Amino acid sequence: MFSFFKKKFGGGGAAATPTPAMEPMVRPALESEARLPDSVIAEAVVEPQVPAAAPRQSWLDKLRQGLRKTGSSIAQVFTGTQIDDALYEELEAALLMADAGVKATEFLLEDLKRRVKEAKATEPAAVRGLLVEALSELLKPLEKSLSVGEASPTVMMVVGVNGAGKTTSIGKLTRHLADANAKVLLAAADTFRAAAREQLSVWADRAQVEIVSQEGGDPSAVTFDAVVAGRARGCDVVIADTAGRLPTQLHLMEELKKIKRTIGKAQEGAPHEVLLVVDGNTGQNALSQVKSFDDALGLTGLIVTKLDGTAKGGVLAAIARERAIPVYFIGVGEKLEDLQTFNAREFAQALLE
Repeated sequence: MFSFFKKKFGGGGAAATPTPAMEPMVRPALESEARLPDSVIAEAVVEPQVPAAAPRQSWLDKLRQGLRKTGSSIAQVFTGTQIDDALYEELEAALLMADAGVKATEFLLEDLKRRVKEAKATEPAAVRGLLVEALSELLKPLEKSLSVGEASPTVMMVVGVNGAGKTTSIGKLTRHLADANAKVLLAAADTFRAAAREQLSVWADRAQVEIVSQEGGDPSAVTFDAVVAGRARGCDVVIADTAGRLPTQLHLMEELKKIKRTIGKAQEGAPHEVLLVVDGNTGQNALSQVKSFDDALGLTGLIVTKLDGTAKGGVLAAIARERAIPVYFIGVGEKLEDLQTFNAREFAQALLE
């Protein structure tokens, strides 16, 4: 279970009665699995498995295994016998191949050279340890806990491109919140893709939370109704799933801006979190997505998925150097416990040791 709550849940105040206009749209997430073919369920959702107490160390082992493709190419640099210009040139190439980006690579090399000089290191193996320190320090600004409970409800708007694992990440986060005794309401604002609504409904069933959904409805209207319903029902958290968007689809990005404005009308100060889900396999393209979505919406946090088996794990360094938005969670698999909080030192050690 996550330990990311800054405050305990406050219960959200007195519950009010939902208006008749919203009532047909707000329903407990029941019997949706019966409406969804088994084949679709198998493709859309992996059955969450809640361990009695999933050890962090077990997850770290999986993270190391997942980052091996990235780390092995960097580790080869330190198999030589001396510290010279050739070592730094090879390291530069390895970092660029890992999609750390030019700015982060230059920063890390300069920082590393300084550390090598100060430590008077003479062995390449020692340089690798110093690189762990340098990378940890670079990634440290990304390390932040998700705050839940400071507003009633805490409203989260989740965005991302299709295929990044957005809806699945929402489902995992919802399950963890529900297991922590938070009252969660989901908003299926991807109204034009039936599979997205069905997938979110299955996750709602699993976590036994309510969902606001409307086939073919206006996404902004769905999110508005969900926030109003969340306030009326004393929910701790309202999470809005939005349709996948490419940053180049300007008219669709405008729709996301409209959803954000509408949430603000439903509750002053909301959304409290605007989360972008990015696929760690996409490397520098992930950085481009972060920049574009941040410029349009003002991101508050990231969820980086699919880091298992990627050769482009260095992209977190690029994000830290060019757009240091907190990484709340990273994912290294399909199971519920495979989505965990981000720790800079743990990540650097998993990548380089």
